[in-house]
Amino acid sequence: MNMRTVYVNGTYLPENEATISIFDRGFLMADGVYEVTSVLDGKLIDFAGHAKRLERSLNELDMPHPDCLPDLLDIHRELVRLNGIEEGMIYLQITRGAPGDRDFAFPDPATCTPTVVLFTQNKPGLANSPVAKTGIKVISVADQRWARRDIKTVQLLYPSMGKMMAKAAGVDDAWMVEDGMVTEGTSNNAYIVKGNTIITRHLGNEILHGITRAAVLRFAHEAQMQVEERSFSIAEAQAADEAFITSASMFVMPVVEIDGAAVGTGTPGPVAARLREIYLDESRKVAV
Repeated sequence: MNMRTVYVNGTYLPENEATISIFDRGFLMADGVYEVTSVLDGKLIDFAGHAKRLERSLNELDMPHPDCLPDLLDIHRELVRLNGIEEGMIYLQITRGAPGDRDFAFPDPATCTPTVVLFTQNKPGLANSPVAKTGIKVISVADQRWARRDIKTVQLLYPSMGKMMAKAAGVDDAWMVEDGMVTEGTSNNAYIVKGNTIITRHLGNEILHGITRAAVLRFAHEAQMQVEERSFSIAEAQAADEAFITSASMFVMPVVEIDGAAVGTGTPGPVAARLREIYLDESRKVAV
């Protein structure tokens, strides 16, 4: 594997030389937020949306803004250049910093500055993923995460467990269910299609406000598709014509089976395929 150049607190350096304090609150408390931005044709997809959500996450956690916040676009572009990324992702993480000891109380922001880390993931063929042609299978699992899923924090233990439950069941992912209704996938927003209507859960503290979600729904409106933002159950999803997920790394991905029941024809449907095509085309046009 090629040695990546990563970014840590203002410095670009080889990944094997990158270090973080053992007292960093991201490590000790999951006291950190993150974003993942996709790269297509060497350009950043939906960067402005990710930057805006990052700022919201920081504010919701009363986390100081790092000095480099206004320079994030330049830092992302420099990492794309240094690592020669044509298709892939950039991971960005900001934590409350390393106060030099462990304490539940937030450190004084005057003496403890945030930790900022970025690294690239090279993923050739990201846009032309063969999985998009076959679709993915999901199971449902109980949603046992904390109540503020609208903040994109690094506490991803339960979503990781959900992925492992899916793997153990021989499928690709899990949809989480709370009070009988689907919230979202382990790392993606969930949708069903009935007739010409796209149905996806309304925004709130129960789900992440997906950047890809916002763009896809905007494109759906522009393409004269009907959109309903409301809760739906697993049973309703199984009876739908189509289902799909969206995320920054999967774009629009058809779901063809839920808890062992085929959705629609059991193959990717036309709405998901069209939305994926529109999303990739339109996002590439405005990529930075």
